Amino acid sequence: MSRSAAGLPARAARGLRLARVLLSSQYALMLEYRAETALWALSNLLPFIMLGLWSGAEAAAAAGVDRLQLARYFLAAFVVRQFTVVWVIYSFEEDSLQGRLAPYLLQPLLPVWRYVSAHLAEQVTRLPFVAVIVALFFLLDPAALWIPSPLVLLQTLLAIWLAFAVNFLLQHAIALLCFWSERASALERLLSIPFLFLSGLVAPLQLFPEPVRSAALWTPFPYMVDVPARILAGAAVNQPASFAAMVAWIALLLPLNAWLWRAGVRRYAAMGA
Repeated sequence: MSRSAAGLPARAARGLRLARVLLSSQYALMLEYRAETALWALSNLLPFIMLGLWSGAEAAAAAGVDRLQLARYFLAAFVVRQFTVVWVIYSFEEDSLQGRLAPYLLQPLLPVWRYVSAHLAEQVTRLPFVAVIVALFFLLDPAALWIPSPLVLLQTLLAIWLAFAVNFLLQHAIALLCFWSERASALERLLSIPFLFLSGLVAPLQLFPEPVRSAALWTPFPYMVDVPARILAGAAVNQPASFAAMVAWIALLLPLNAWLWRAGVRRYAAMGA
């Protein structure tokens, strides 16, 4: 056995220990700000607002979507959004402007893993608040209660993880523009409008005209909310095509992130020389 092959178990164990330390430390940090986390969870109530607007709309009825389907979809959209929201742009920008990024670059851990662990820890702290809101929703609208099958739950979890990965890689690519611009978050705001309308937050994608729906599927936005939400709600979804599209976006964004990181770090080092 070669030396590199023999060292694989040791490197894997070291990686697991590092992941456990990162996640536990970030989780402890998020617990200190659990009141703020609760406010973040409550700030994503847009799907419930849109449910009230669409419930009496003739367009939904014309598209063959009844009130019960709308209720389940928007509740699913709320749940999905809680675990796919990404704020890495603002954290990276703040670290860059306040000088915290330079010490991170001297450490043997890529800064991206700090942000990934912070997001995952924050998702765990959201769980109790999400559970309470879902329970209140069913108390107010018991007719909308449904219990997804274990297979649907597994498919939903996979879709949520892939959606989070797509969203994180897209936002992280924009965050890396901080190496060239101090306010990369301004660029992120340019994506907020297409994301809002094409992700499924304001309406299920099936309510849009066919040309708009077809065009939207060529963007990453529907796969961040609409697809996982429809899977969870039990609506019809072309899962093979949807999962393939999410994997394709991840495969596209990974090398883009790697190139931006290498180019950005070289520029950062040159400026600090």
